[in-house]
Amino acid sequence: MVIRKSTVSSPRIALGAMRIAGMTQEQADRYLSTALECGLNYFDHADIYGGGQSERIFGETVKRLGIAREKLVIQSKCGIVPGKMYDLSKEHILESADGILERLQTDYLDLLLLHRPDALMEPEEVAEAFDILEETGKVRAFGVSNMDPGQIELLKKYVEQPIVVNQMQFSLTNASMVTEGINVNIEGHDRGLVRDGGILNYCRRNDITIQAWSPLQFGMFAGTFLGHPDFPELNGEIDLLAEKYGLTPEGIAVAWILRHPADMQVVVGTTNPERIQNMARAQKVKISREDWYRLYMAAGNQLP
Repeated sequence: MVIRKSTVSSPRIALGAMRIAGMTQEQADRYLSTALECGLNYFDHADIYGGGQSERIFGETVKRLGIAREKLVIQSKCGIVPGKMYDLSKEHILESADGILERLQTDYLDLLLLHRPDALMEPEEVAEAFDILEETGKVRAFGVSNMDPGQIELLKKYVEQPIVVNQMQFSLTNASMVTEGINVNIEGHDRGLVRDGGILNYCRRNDITIQAWSPLQFGMFAGTFLGHPDFPELNGEIDLLAEKYGLTPEGIAVAWILRHPADMQVVVGTTNPERIQNMARAQKVKISREDWYRLYMAAGNQLP
């Protein structure tokens, strides 16, 4: 796939690098080597992951293995000051970008994303930061994370560069982006309540690639639904379809997201080489419409 409105070509699965902090040299080498063997060369970082250690370990591993920079697609995110505030000021964005590049041991990022909405954001400052990062060659494309249409439109009023990516939480058990559309104008429950400003259709209309994070999680980092006793019907369907399509359960969960016509990219956070291989295979499978809805309903969703 190609990240729309950009020159970035990438697989439909990106590897989230949050959990590589603390890896041994051997583990990091195997993680990166397995990913590239599977054709997964897109890596999603953030300046806060592992307090910066995730980026540092990744950069050291790339250098140690002698991997050419042009063979990798590297994105990172900034804007969160853990436990204190969100900060999308010009100064913070520029300082964060320099720190990211230093830790990753690279001269440029393929993409830089604003990590979370900042209530005190001044879009004029964001625009100035983006201009500097683009003009100096430090960042090639820009995106956001967890933003609604109004917030993106506000940015677009000032920012010259296209917003090419929006990261949103999306999985079988966190499917409000599609549930609200299925339940339009239905009274008696809140399944049709629009909590995100209609971000799914907005991104489709504006050629913004949605990157689905936490594809195996339920709640807000409550844990994986795979094998969880609270989701017996869902896991039963997943197991049946995994056998039908020749995938593992995690592969089916990813294939369900990839089946949506929004052409999303899935960000998977596993560092387990076997799971990386299992989920990579999901890119080659297109589950049927009927099976997509079977999984949707097995996750506790209803059709009106």
